[in-house]
Amino acid sequence: MPKPSGYEPPGYKPARRGSKARAMTCPALVAGALAVLNLAGCAEPARTGQPAFYRDLGSASARVDANEARAVISAYRMNAGLRPLALDPALSAAAEQEAAAMAQADKPAQADAVKARLARGGQPGAEANLSAGYRRLAEAFSGWRDSPQHDRVMKTPGATRMGIASAYAPGSKYQVYWALIVAP
Repeated sequence: MPKPSGYEPPGYKPARRGSKARAMTCPALVAGALAVLNLAGCAEPARTGQPAFYRDLGSASARVDANEARAVISAYRMNAGLRPLALDPALSAAAEQEAAAMAQADKPAQADAVKARLARGGQPGAEANLSAGYRRLAEAFSGWRDSPQHDRVMKTPGATRMGIASAYAPGSKYQVYWALIVAP
């Protein structure tokens, strides 16, 4: 519905003739307030470098960002109606051990053998994704999501905890080995 001619919103006061002051519009007021907040340090700091999800892990010093991995996998689980996961120090240590062992042996391990070791070590019901060749968290996550058996592990219904690690083997055809462990 068009506004009638001469319509003025409530609280509107026109500038006086000859006055240099202008009425401030709502968008201008909001923009000004945001600028002040930004100058006051309330804005998110500028990001530098590549996001952890896309960082190349093909070097001896590179490590998967476990917090980023937890966030991505938890969001994926929540989209499927499942609970998010928490990082667990014991599962993280087990994942690091498995990834390092695969890199040392230059071949992926068998998930059943890892699950049996975890059960003997006090982690019954744990599930594992073990893989090699993915140089980025984004690639590993996509590969796991697209593989029915690996996807099942990420979506283990009773899981509440996780650990994840990668290990680099420079002379290997795979170069980067991965271990994801989830448990109730």
